[in-house]
Amino acid sequence: MKGHDHKMARMEDILNLPVQDPACPDFSAAHIKWVKVEGGRQGGDDIALIPFARVDDFVKGESSNADCPASFRIESKRKRAEGSVSKPRVDGYLEYTLYWCSYGPEDYRDSESGMVDGSSMMKPASGKGSRPGRRHMMRGCLCHFTVKRLYTRPLIALIIYNQRTHVDKSGAPCHGILDRDSMGTRAMYAPRISEEQRLKVMSMLYAGIPLDNIIQHHMEVVQEHGGPLNRDDFLSRSDVRNMERLIRNSSHELHADDGCSVKIWVQRHRKHVFYFEDSSNSEPFVLGIQTDWQLQQMLQYGHNSYVAFHSRFGFKKLKYPLSTLLVFDPSHNAIPVAWIITSSLGSQDIHKWIGLLAERIRTKDPRWRLDAFFVDDPSVEISIIREAFQCRVLLCIWHVRRAWIRSLLKTCRNLDVQREMFKYLGWLLYCTRSGPNAMDAVEEFLQVFVDQCAFMDYFKRRWLPNIELWVNGIRSLPVASPEPNAAVESYHLRLKSKLFNEQYSSFWSRVDWLIHTLTTEFQSSYWLDQYSVETGCFENLRDRSFLTNSWYQALQILDVDVIIDEQNLQYAKVISQSDRSVAYTIWNPGSEFSLCDCPSSMLGNLCKHIIKVAILCKSRQVARPLLAAQVYRQALLTLLQNPPDDPVVLDHAILHATRLQQDIKGLEDLSNSGLLQSLPSEINSHVADSIVFPHLP
Repeated sequence: MKGHDHKMARMEDILNLPVQDPACPDFSAAHIKWVKVEGGRQGGDDIALIPFARVDDFVKGESSNADCPASFRIESKRKRAEGSVSKPRVDGYLEYTLYWCSYGPEDYRDSESGMVDGSSMMKPASGKGSRPGRRHMMRGCLCHFTVKRLYTRPLIALIIYNQRTHVDKSGAPCHGILDRDSMGTRAMYAPRISEEQRLKVMSMLYAGIPLDNIIQHHMEVVQEHGGPLNRDDFLSRSDVRNMERLIRNSSHELHADDGCSVKIWVQRHRKHVFYFEDSSNSEPFVLGIQTDWQLQQMLQYGHNSYVAFHSRFGFKKLKYPLSTLLVFDPSHNAIPVAWIITSSLGSQDIHKWIGLLAERIRTKDPRWRLDAFFVDDPSVEISIIREAFQCRVLLCIWHVRRAWIRSLLKTCRNLDVQREMFKYLGWLLYCTRSGPNAMDAVEEFLQVFVDQCAFMDYFKRRWLPNIELWVNGIRSLPVASPEPNAAVESYHLRLKSKLFNEQYSSFWSRVDWLIHTLTTEFQSSYWLDQYSVETGCFENLRDRSFLTNSWYQALQILDVDVIIDEQNLQYAKVISQSDRSVAYTIWNPGSEFSLCDCPSSMLGNLCKHIIKVAILCKSRQVARPLLAAQVYRQALLTLLQNPPDDPVVLDHAILHATRLQQDIKGLEDLSNSGLLQSLPSEINSHVADSIVFPHLP
C-alpha cells in the first residue's frame, strides 16, 4: 500500500495536523497524507486525523484493497464517559477501537495441510476465544490500525496505522494476489461477502425468490463476467441458507414492551439511526432512520435535484405517524431515503433532525447540493429547511386535492355539482384574500353550496380551522408542478398498500413492527425495482400496480389521442390506451383541480389523463394557466387597468417597471441558489387585498 508519508511529528502536536476529508464516498489509506509519529507508545506508526463520522467510510475503503481484499473486524473496543478524565492526554480518547484484518493475527496455514503441533492448537492470544468456524481463515496477517475518538475534540478521529501492509511475521504477503500460496484459493479474496452482496441476497429473499433461483441467477451472473473475480462470486448455498434462516428467525418484537423493543432496535442499528429521542413528559418521541442503501440513493438522486417531504402518514391508524423523505429516479418514481417516526402530529419537530440529516449527507459527499425541497405542510418551519439545505422550498398540495375530491365523491352524487364545487375549492385555496376579510370567500362558498351538508360538515371540521394557513402558504411559497405530486401520491398509495393490509391490523399499535417492516420488506421492494430495471431480471415479481406513476404514464400517451376544443375549454377528451373505443372526459382542463371520469380519478387519484391534458394545455397555451400563475397575472392586470394620467408620473412608472423586471430576474437567480426568503405575512396580506376574488358561474 502506497501512502503519502510526511516528516516525523511528536504526539503532542497531533491537534495541529489537518483534518482530512476525502471527497469520495469510501476512502482508503491511499487517499490520506500520513505522518509518522516519533516517541511515545506509537513511535514510528503512521497517523492522520479524519472526521469521526467518516470512520466507517475509511474501514470500508480499506477493506476494498485491490491487492489484498480484506475485512477488518473489531478486535477490541473501549469507551469513556465525557467528564471522566480531569486532565486528558492530547491523544486521550472517548472511544478506542482496534481493527484487525480478518486473516490474522493467528496463523493456521500449517494445520490446513495436516502439519499440526501442540502450539498451533492453543487458544488464540487475542480476540474472542477460538473463533469457531474461522480458524481456516487465519493466515497470520499483522495488518491493523487503531481509531481514537479524541477526548478533547469528539468530532475528530485519530487513526494510528500500526501495520499498513498485509504481511505475516516474516514480512511476506500472506493473502491476496501478492501471496503465491493463495493463488487459486479463497484467500485471494475478501474473507466474507460484502454488504452490497448481503443486501442483494436479503432483498431477494424478502421478495420471495426461492433459494435455488437465487443461486442459479448468481451463477449466471458470474459466468457472464468470465468467472469468479472476488469473494462475492463465491456465494454458496450455505451463505444464502444462513441468511434465509436469519430472516425466518427474526421478529419485530424484541421485547414485549413496545418502547423497550424500539430501544433495543436502536442499540443494534446505530449506524442506521440519525436521530433518536425517547418520549418524556416534556418531549415527544422522535426516531430518524436512514439505512446505508437509502443514504446511497439520497446521494445519487438528490444531488442537484429534489427531495420531497411526505408527512403524517397513518396518524389515524398507526401508534405514531410516519414521515418520509423522497427522491426521484430518472423514471420520475419516488424512492424513500429516510423515515421519521414521531409522536407529535404536526411538523414542529423538524428542527431537531433535519440539520443532522443534512450534515450526514455532506459528511459523505461535501459537494452534494440540493436544488429544491418540497413540503406538504405549510406550518413547517421553512427557514429551518433553507438553513439546512440552502435550497428553494416549494409547497405540494397533492394531499389537499386528494382529500377534497375523495370527500366530494363520497358525499355528493351529482356530477355537475361535484365539478363546480371542486373548481370553486381550487379558487378558494389560491385566491382567498388574506387579512381582516380572509373569511369572506369561504363564507360565500359555504352559502353557495349550503345544501351539500355532508361535505360542508367535513370541510368545517377538517379544513376550515387551517384554510388561512394554506392560503398564506400558497402565497408565500411556489407550488410544485404535477410531476412531483404524482410521484409522491404513488409512494403514498404503495405505502398504504403495504402497511394497511388488514392482516397486519393487530400490529399497527406497535412502533417496532413499523420499523421492522419499513427496513426489511418495504425497502427490499424498492431495491428489487431498481435491480429489475438495471438487469431485466425478476420483472415478474414486481408489483405491477406501482411500476410507474401517473406522470410517467402520461408521457406515454400520444398527443393525437388528446382532443382539446379551443372554442370550448370547459372539458377535453383523452382516448384510452387500452381500449381505443373508450374516451375519458376531463373537466376544467389545465387546472390543478381538473376532474376525470376514469376509474383511477374516481378514486381520488391524480390520473395520467389529467396530467397529459395539463402538459398539452401548457405547451399549446390554449387553456387558462395554473391557478398560481393566475394570481400573479391578476395583480399585473390590476396595475395595467389603472395607468397614470400625469406624463411625469408615467415616466417614473416606466422606470419602475423596467427595474421591476430586472428585480424579478434577480429574484429568480436567488431562488435557484436557495437564498430567497419568504415575504412576511403582513406584506402578503397587503398585496393580496388588491386581488379581486373571481366569482365562478
